[in-house]
Amino acid sequence: MTGGPAEELVAAGHAWEAADAPWLHAALGLADLAHGVELADRGILPDRVRGPLLGALLDLAAMPAEAVGYDPRRGEPYISRERHLTERIGDDAGWLRAGRTRREAVRTAFRIRVRGQVLELVTAAADLAATLAGQAERHLSTLMPDYTYLQQAQPTTFGHYLLSFADPALRDAARLLAEFGHVNAGPAGSGAANGSSILDDRDATARALGFDRAITHTRDAMWQTDPFTHVMAAATSLLLTQDKLAEDLEIFASAEFGFVELAEEYGRPSVVMPQKRNPYALTVIRGTAGVMLGRLTGLTAVVKTPSARSDNLIYLYGELPRALDVAHRATRLTTGVIRTLEADAARMREALDLGFTQATDLAELLMRCFGADYRTAHRVVRHAVRQSGALDAAAIARAAVEVVGRPWPLDDAELRVRLTPEALVASRTALGGAAPPAMMPMIEGVRDRAAELSQEAGARRAALRAAEEAVRARAARLAGR
Repeated sequence: MTGGPAEELVAAGHAWEAADAPWLHAALGLADLAHGVELADRGILPDRVRGPLLGALLDLAAMPAEAVGYDPRRGEPYISRERHLTERIGDDAGWLRAGRTRREAVRTAFRIRVRGQVLELVTAAADLAATLAGQAERHLSTLMPDYTYLQQAQPTTFGHYLLSFADPALRDAARLLAEFGHVNAGPAGSGAANGSSILDDRDATARALGFDRAITHTRDAMWQTDPFTHVMAAATSLLLTQDKLAEDLEIFASAEFGFVELAEEYGRPSVVMPQKRNPYALTVIRGTAGVMLGRLTGLTAVVKTPSARSDNLIYLYGELPRALDVAHRATRLTTGVIRTLEADAARMREALDLGFTQATDLAELLMRCFGADYRTAHRVVRHAVRQSGALDAAAIARAAVEVVGRPWPLDDAELRVRLTPEALVASRTALGGAAPPAMMPMIEGVRDRAAELSQEAGARRAALRAAEEAVRARAARLAGR
């Protein structure tokens, strides 16, 4: 091309990529340094070029993105970086192209950026699960009605309710960590599709940058998108779990329920209504889940292309890092909300006593006492609730006459003792139940798994930092610094 790009292309295309450049700037600096070091170590760079080129790359890597001048009128961000190097050291900047396409450079940087964010999100998800476990233990005996379809269902505890969100968070953290293994695979040496004769040890090239391995097939290495789709799906799933919790808490925090109160720093007052304080943090969490759904949909749309098309990746360079960033911030927010949440045990118990959450256990009791099938026992209890608005012995006797043609006599005092919320929750000792003997192993299990995930993510981060620092140190030595 002898002229510059059309203004329409600049506005609609290059400007998009230039706006995403800050997300990849640091990673591009690292990828360029590693490539320059390899060229130097293999003797490809002339002696006179090695010091100036690596020195310029070190300086470029140390610059903030805004100092580089990612100008969309010059084309994509790679060209702006190359122009910056050319202004610094002249045509010797062209040696950086040896054995590597510009797309490969950006693909490598993209993976460097995303892999760190995946590990951050794993840690945040594990922290959320551990915080839920802490509050679950605190509210091990805080009785409340559980709800399905926002209708009272059975008696439970606030601790049992909260802990139900911990395992989904841990599952998504585990999915993200598993997918990290695919993201942390290097495309270096893949060229446009079939590699380069200059860089023939692709695995060593990848490992130098902290990647676990090189992606085996060179064409797949350049154009694969499925790891990013899976990362986005797992991150979205993590936010959808938080959305469910946030929507529940918004209801529970209302004056009509009054079950919970958010800490003051996680809400904001109305500027018009003095009595009103909004649970604003919950709005942010719910909104973030919606944003993540939209970005997941957008990602899956742009990757639906023929193979070897840049449009299925250039729109991910900024969008996926932005999505992971907002997911990380929202997850930390949810953790803060849960950590500081206060529950009103008296209001929860009051709501429990006003309902009929003991109905299921009563139907099971009738089934055992009178040898009736469960459907018939269910009908007797339902009839008692509808006709008498009570579940005492007299109401059951009357309902039994209506349903089965004879009374079912029960001792009222014994019935009241057996059907207290305390007794019913205490009876749930089976795996997954709300009784303390069933809850404590689950709480400890969540804590253990959260700690394992955090430790593995931390070890991975440390290994990446060590590899990245080794690249910088090697570049500095070769540059004579």
